[in-house]
Amino acid sequence: MRVRVKICGVTSAAALDAAVEAGADAVGLVLAPSPRRLALDEARLLAERLPPFVTLVAVLRHPDAAAVRAACAAIAPHLVQAEPGPGVAAAVRGACGGPRLLPVLHDGPALLRRRLPAGVGAGARARGAAGFGAGAVLLEARGRGGRGAIPDRARAARLARRVRLVLAGGLTPENVGAAIRRVRPYAVDVSSGVESAPGTKDARLIRRFIAAVRSAALAFDDDEEKNR
Repeated sequence: MRVRVKICGVTSAAALDAAVEAGADAVGLVLAPSPRRLALDEARLLAERLPPFVTLVAVLRHPDAAAVRAACAAIAPHLVQAEPGPGVAAAVRGACGGPRLLPVLHDGPALLRRRLPAGVGAGARARGAAGFGAGAVLLEARGRGGRGAIPDRARAARLARRVRLVLAGGLTPENVGAAIRRVRPYAVDVSSGVESAPGTKDARLIRRFIAAVRSAALAFDDDEEKNR
């Protein structure tokens, strides 16, 4: 079982380097209101530092077309993470050579009844599109991300059977293994769970988090083999 890892809310070269060296698949730069928000010039310097084969995610919130264009011009992201509001997908397709949209869903009782964004679902998962986030959705608790709130694991597990689910919210090195075993997500996303203070990433916690993800995935594979 391959579980990918996104380290979100990176604000410094040291944090970016720690994420890359620990084996992160993706790094998120926040360009929306947040303790982790970067100015475009700051984001550009970090984007230029990112090596090949690590996915760069521009994290927005409810962007208009101008905000999407500005983000793409500054950092040329592989993915734009945002709520899938009116016009957002079209703005993403039209900007910067068409980076993919990573739509954000918020947990709640109506989650499994809501219509998924176009292009997302079991079909997208079955095609096995290359790259982090292709055909995926990110699930977080209601409200803004980065607060450590935890989505309902049972609903998340049911959604993960339908889509490439990026599980976010309340993950730490201590609980990510249990979350993976319960939900079986395509990827996990962490921000505050690997920080020593809001907006300050801790290299030791990043290493512990990614090691816990890899360990949980291997344990899951071992259990699957035993049950065959």
